[in-house]
Amino acid sequence: MNKFYQNKVVWITGASSGIGEALVQELAQTGAKIVLSARRKEELERVAKENKLTSDNSLILPLDLENYKDFDKDVKKVIQKFGTIDVLIGNGGISQRSLAHETGMVIYESLMKVNYFGNIALTLAVLPWMREKKTGWISTISSVAGKFGVPLRTGYSATKSALTGFYEALRAENRNENIKVTLIYPGFIRTQISKNALTKENKKQGVTDEAIEKGLDPNLCAREILEGIASEKLEVVIAGLKEKLGIFLHKHFPKFFAGFIAKTKVT
Repeated sequence: MNKFYQNKVVWITGASSGIGEALVQELAQTGAKIVLSARRKEELERVAKENKLTSDNSLILPLDLENYKDFDKDVKKVIQKFGTIDVLIGNGGISQRSLAHETGMVIYESLMKVNYFGNIALTLAVLPWMREKKTGWISTISSVAGKFGVPLRTGYSATKSALTGFYEALRAENRNENIKVTLIYPGFIRTQISKNALTKENKKQGVTDEAIEKGLDPNLCAREILEGIASEKLEVVIAGLKEKLGIFLHKHFPKFFAGFIAKTKVT
């Protein structure tokens, strides 16, 4: 894996915490040149400093995925700095903890803007550069909740499912351009995702779900993501036994699964 990433320019969104920060930690050991993006510049600076990144091998590039209509200027900054973009990892996003009938459209719109439109907008801004040089690796972080609908996450599941449709089609369209697309489906990972999830009041939940607290280590997740991209896998599921069982039941025993998920505690 280290050999694959050496001297490659890797752009990570959501790099200020969680899986994104873990990706930076793992990549910092490979000799990659890393572009760190998220909303909070001070947190990006902290991550870069803690991983001993320098101005020669990193670029701190704050961006807000919700404001997705002018990412071309950000792409130009990366090109000006490093001359190319080899790998794009769309990791930034927000989750939800609210029942559908209690959730206003403003919350669904926020989820779609950040998780879907912001994600694909950055991809579309980078895509012409990859098509021109006829090589590149694109990876997006979906979720096990994008494999099937999960209670309290109607909007979140919808945005993650939408990513699957977009990126599978994108892969097919760019097969002859030698652009590789890897979809990542994490389950419960020990991050701040549930703490920052939107409630029915359109506020952060503020507490970490029990399942997240007991989830997989984010650095383990990051290593599997990076290995999956380097191996040009079509998709990578990074989850515990319970989530993998859910995927299996949903695919092979959908009627049973419908009853199973309705009774399962997922908070």
